[in-house]
Amino acid sequence: MKGLAWFFRRQLLSLSGVGLILGALFFAAALTPTLIPRSYLTQGALAGGCFAIGYLAGVLWRRLWHYLELPEPSARARAIANALAAVGCLLLVIVFLWRTTEWQNSIRSVMKMTPVETAHPLKVCVIAIVTFVVLLALGRLFVLVARFLAARKRRLMPRRIANVIGVLVAGLLFWAIASNILVRMAFNALDSSFRELDALHEPERPQPTDPGRTGGAASLVNWRELGRTGRRFIASGPTATDIGAITGRPAQDPLRVYVGLGSRDTAQARARLALDELKRQHGFDRKILIVITPTGTGWIDPSAIDTVEYLHHGDVASVAMQYSYLNSPLSLLFQPEYGAEAARALFAEIYGYWTTLPKEKRPKLYLHGLSLGAMNSEKSAELFETIGDPIAGALWSGPPFESRIWRSVIANRNPGSPAWLPQFRDGRFVRFMNQNGPTVPVDAPWGPMRIVYLQYASDAITFFAYRDAYRAPAWMSAPRGPDVSPELHWYPIVTMLQLALDMAVANGTPMGFGHVYAPEHYVDAWVAVTDVRDWSADALARLKEQLAAKARKTSAGDAGDDPYDDRGG
Repeated sequence: MKGLAWFFRRQLLSLSGVGLILGALFFAAALTPTLIPRSYLTQGALAGGCFAIGYLAGVLWRRLWHYLELPEPSARARAIANALAAVGCLLLVIVFLWRTTEWQNSIRSVMKMTPVETAHPLKVCVIAIVTFVVLLALGRLFVLVARFLAARKRRLMPRRIANVIGVLVAGLLFWAIASNILVRMAFNALDSSFRELDALHEPERPQPTDPGRTGGAASLVNWRELGRTGRRFIASGPTATDIGAITGRPAQDPLRVYVGLGSRDTAQARARLALDELKRQHGFDRKILIVITPTGTGWIDPSAIDTVEYLHHGDVASVAMQYSYLNSPLSLLFQPEYGAEAARALFAEIYGYWTTLPKEKRPKLYLHGLSLGAMNSEKSAELFETIGDPIAGALWSGPPFESRIWRSVIANRNPGSPAWLPQFRDGRFVRFMNQNGPTVPVDAPWGPMRIVYLQYASDAITFFAYRDAYRAPAWMSAPRGPDVSPELHWYPIVTMLQLALDMAVANGTPMGFGHVYAPEHYVDAWVAVTDVRDWSADALARLKEQLAAKARKTSAGDAGDDPYDDRGG
C-alpha cells in the first residue's frame, strides 16, 4: 500500500502547473453549450478530453520556453503566480459547473424539450478525471517510447537530432498501431455487425403479395437481397387509400424501387438492375421520378418520401440503391468513394435512359438525399453532362459540411444573408429552407432547374468545420438561427471538439431539430422543388399537421413497426 501511495503521489507531483491551469480553462470552456443537448456521460468525456488537450498545450509551452532558453522567473515568483492562477481557475471551473444545467436547458428550450433539473456536475467531474487519466497515461507512454528510441540514436547523431527522430518515429508507430490495427479491427467488427443487422429478416415485414412490386414474385430483385433498410422502404409508405383519405382526391399507389448491396457484385451491375426493375414497373410513366441516394446504411427518410407522394397523389416513382452497411459517419470515414461511385452509377443509368424518352411523355426527374446521401447525390450529376437536357431539380436535406456544391454556394452567398439560411443571387437556381420556410418569396420566379437545401441551424453535421478550431464560424454571428442557444460562444479548439461531439449525437434531437428533419418542413421544400400548384394554403397546412402527428407517433414507437428505427444510418 505504501508503494502504491508513493507512486500516486509521485505522479501527482510530476504534473505540470501550467498544464493544469490551461487544462482547467479548456475544461471550463467544454461545459458551455453548443448545438445539441448533452448527457453527463458525453459531457464528462468531452470535458476530460478538452482538459487533456489544454494540459498538453501547457506542457508544450513550458518545454518550448525552456528550449528557447528564455529567462525563468524565480521559484518564489513562479509559485505565487501558479497559486493565484490555480485559485482563479478553480473558481472559474466551479462557476461553470454551477451554470451547466442552465446552459443545457438553454438548448433544450429552443428545441422545445423538457428542461432537466440537474446536469450532474459531480458525475461529469468523475468521468472527466477518468478520461484525463487515460489520455495522460497514453501520453506518458508515448514520451517513454520516444525517449527510448532517441537514446538508441544518440550513439550515431547529435542529441537534439536524435530527440526529433525519436518523436517522429514514435508518432509514426502510434499512428500505425491506431490506424492499421485498432481502427481496422474495429472497422471490420462494425462492418460485420452492420452486415448481419442488414441481413436480419423481420417477420413483421412479409414479402409483398403484389407480384408487380419490388421484391414480389415477378420482381427482378430478390426480397431477401434488399436488406433490412430496403425491405423497410418498400414495405412502408402510403398506399392509394392512405393518400386519398388525407387529400380527398383519387390517388394511386406510389412506385418504389430499391436494390440492396447484396443483389449484385458491382455498383454498375446494381444500377442496371435498378433501371430494369424501374422499367418493369413502368416507373417512367409516372409524373414524378426521384433518384434517391440513401444514407450510409441504406436508410431513406420516410418524412421526405412519404411527403412528396402525398403531394402528388401517389403519381411518383422513386428508385434507390444501397452502397454500404455502415452508418453515415463510418461510411464517410472508411468508404467515402463507395457512396459517390454508387450514386454516380445509378444516376448515369436512369438519366441515360430518361434522355431517350420523348420530352412530352417522360416524368420530371429529381434528385434527393439526406445527410451523406445528400453529399453523394450532389456528386452524382455533373452540370456539364446534363446542361443540354437538364433534370428538373433536387432536394438535399442536412448536407454534410464536406458537400462541395453546398460549400461553394454558402461561400458565395449574398452579402448580409446569414450562413445558416443564406440567399444565393436572385434565388432562381438555389434556395435554402429551414423550419420557417424559404428565404425568398414563395412566388419568386425559378429558372429551368430548382435546387433546395433543407437545413437546420442546429445541425452540426451541416455546420461543423475544422477551421472552427481557430476562428469563430459565420453561423454564430447575429442574427442566429431560431434553434441555436443564445448562450453559445466560441472558444479556440474547444468549440470544434464540441461540434464534433454534436455530430455524433445529432440524430438524438426531437424531430424538427438537429439532424432529424420533419415532414412538415419537407412539405414546403417539395412544393418549391416539384412546383406543386393544386393544393391550397389551407390544404397544405392540414397535410403538414397530419403528417407531423403521424411521424411523431410512429417515431415514438406507438404505431408498431417503425420506419424511423434506422434513422442514425
